[in-house]
Amino acid sequence: MPDGRQETVYTFGWYMRKFIRETKAAGATPIVLSLTVRNIWKDGKVERGSGQFSQWSADVAKAEGVGFADVTDVIADRYERMGEAKVKALFPEDHTHTSPAGADLNASLTVFALRAMPNARLTNYLSAKGQEGSLGLPVPDNPNLPTLFLIGDSTVRNGRGDGGNGQWGWGEPIVNLFDISKINVVNRAIGGLSSRTFLTQNWWDRVLAMLKPGDFVMMQFGHNDSGSLDDTARARGTLPGVGEERKEIDNPLTKKHETVGTYGWYLRKFIADARAKGATPIVCTLIPRKIWKAGKIVRNGDSYAGWARQVAAVENVPLVDLNEIIARRYEELGSEKVEPLFGDEHTHTSLAGAELNAKCVVDGLTALKENPLATYIK
Repeated sequence: MPDGRQETVYTFGWYMRKFIRETKAAGATPIVLSLTVRNIWKDGKVERGSGQFSQWSADVAKAEGVGFADVTDVIADRYERMGEAKVKALFPEDHTHTSPAGADLNASLTVFALRAMPNARLTNYLSAKGQEGSLGLPVPDNPNLPTLFLIGDSTVRNGRGDGGNGQWGWGEPIVNLFDISKINVVNRAIGGLSSRTFLTQNWWDRVLAMLKPGDFVMMQFGHNDSGSLDDTARARGTLPGVGEERKEIDNPLTKKHETVGTYGWYLRKFIADARAKGATPIVCTLIPRKIWKAGKIVRNGDSYAGWARQVAAVENVPLVDLNEIIARRYEELGSEKVEPLFGDEHTHTSLAGAELNAKCVVDGLTALKENPLATYIK
């Protein structure tokens, strides 16, 4: 050693076994991970770990009878689906160390690998944000560009965003309406969530971690906000209106005490947090369902659409009134032509319906007196 002392150097496996033994001796549970992946490619394939260290990690874990999570293959599989150009943007300095967006992606994929472990007690402590790997949620392709983040429910991003069950959210096809050489469009909406559970299940925190000055956040909630506050199925409802009313509950799903606010309170929270990060918030009213009454599409002006309008007006943020814009478009087409625009009875659109709704979003932006996204729309 530099100070003249001698050191006995052992194998990689020896050090791993030492960590495992001492972790167990302390009464803790060791879990071995394989290596993360570097930005090194050959013939269209990314390098899967450096040397044999991932395999040695797996061998030691098996021999010692401890949990092993194969993050190497999980991350490499995702990188190869993204492609070399998009992955390169996640490594701004060298081929080993990621940007914040790259770290966010790797963290979500690591949690996915942990969830896949058999009999892993750690799974009981993982929050919903650990589902990101399985949901395939995107990150900004180019961190040097501004990013438009979309947040909302399944009418914005359905499932994995791949058209499962013939259902699509408008946040997928809208990417094609923007100049992606000038702006990233990142759809972080999650199906089944309300404005409340998007916040309490930490999905909003994941967006905030990536948000930077000059970015944009477009939000559309409402379809899932009318549910129960504290049922044993979803517990996702919000209080009606836009006021400051609060209700204390004991959430039967999280087993925690929770203070529930109004729909408007959660929208204001997203707006304030986005502004604090130097980003521009944009509010959308919820898309209308395929429900006809006397030849007209039923609107939500007296509830969630109306409340979103009130919040946008008071907070002085741009409003895209999808509830009205899309309803008028459906009425112009007529019920027969609207029918194939849906992938279920009345809520989730087909790809054609999602494309129409995405066009309505851009039409709504273009109609604004001051469109903050004007320079990025094709």
